[in-house]
Amino acid sequence: MNSSSRGTGLQIVPGLSTMREAQGFLAKYFAPTRLIGAPFLGQKAGKNVYLKLETELPTASFKVRGAFWALAQRMKRGPIREVVACSTGNHGAAVAYAAKEFGIAARIFLPTNCNQVKRGRIVTLGAAIVESGGSDLASAFRLAAEYTKQPSVFFLNDATDEDLPAGPATIACEIFEQLPATSAIFVPMGDTALIRGMAAAAKQIAPQVKIIGVQAESAPSYYLSWKEGKVVGTETCDTIADGLATRTPEAANVRDVMKLVDDVVLVSEEQMLRAIEMLLLEEHVLAEPAGAASTAALLQSSGGYGENIALVVSGANISREVLRRAVAGA
Repeated sequence: MNSSSRGTGLQIVPGLSTMREAQGFLAKYFAPTRLIGAPFLGQKAGKNVYLKLETELPTASFKVRGAFWALAQRMKRGPIREVVACSTGNHGAAVAYAAKEFGIAARIFLPTNCNQVKRGRIVTLGAAIVESGGSDLASAFRLAAEYTKQPSVFFLNDATDEDLPAGPATIACEIFEQLPATSAIFVPMGDTALIRGMAAAAKQIAPQVKIIGVQAESAPSYYLSWKEGKVVGTETCDTIADGLATRTPEAANVRDVMKLVDDVVLVSEEQMLRAIEMLLLEEHVLAEPAGAASTAALLQSSGGYGENIALVVSGANISREVLRRAVAGA
């Protein structure tokens, strides 16, 4: 699949009016994140490169956009006593933050040996934590789904919630306001809510802009699915980029990615570590591996994406061990 799949007349969800509504709603809780120039990266790439700093949001990740919006929409449909999420960390922290803001209890299901920085953030926000015993998100999902069978408990699953993508869609809305001449946006891909929302916005606001998804070589399920035009899972998703660690794609998400995304590329563990180091030392921006994946992809791209490129720095919750590895390689 490539940009030839981006036909006209497609019904795109979320719609533009919903995105604008989400943008106004989220503005009550936090300001738009900055889009800053990245001169060192620009010189390396021979382009005008900009960083969209989602790290500036509460919990240092883009995830609060979707969590706030989706939880608010669910609350309109009836009362809930507890919101539940399964997460490798950032979504869990976002749900915990939104729940605290709205006065609702939160329970977050995490895989074993999760990022301790992210786990600590969830604890600080007062949410209950349940560790699944498994090493990836699948076991946490099963436990969360079972727990959610109780009455008045809402499972906010960022991979499948229909309201949630309108939250991250507002990132693209902001980029087009901050840099109307944007020619391409590189977007990390984990459960795909981020890229589905942003690509939906691009399709409706600036369809000429290229949307490039980025996955880890060690967790390529959506890349393989996009390439083959069908759901392709993987046995493992063992990557330092826990925000990209997905091995069981959702069929509906695969269809949306195929329909809306121009290209999907893979980056190695070493390329992400190099990007973390470069962002920190040259651009003075801290990024976790998933947040640095867009930079890693740009540095290995062969061009063809125009002159004004935005890189989504999706999160900054990096473990100390990974940060040491990145800086040690400088």
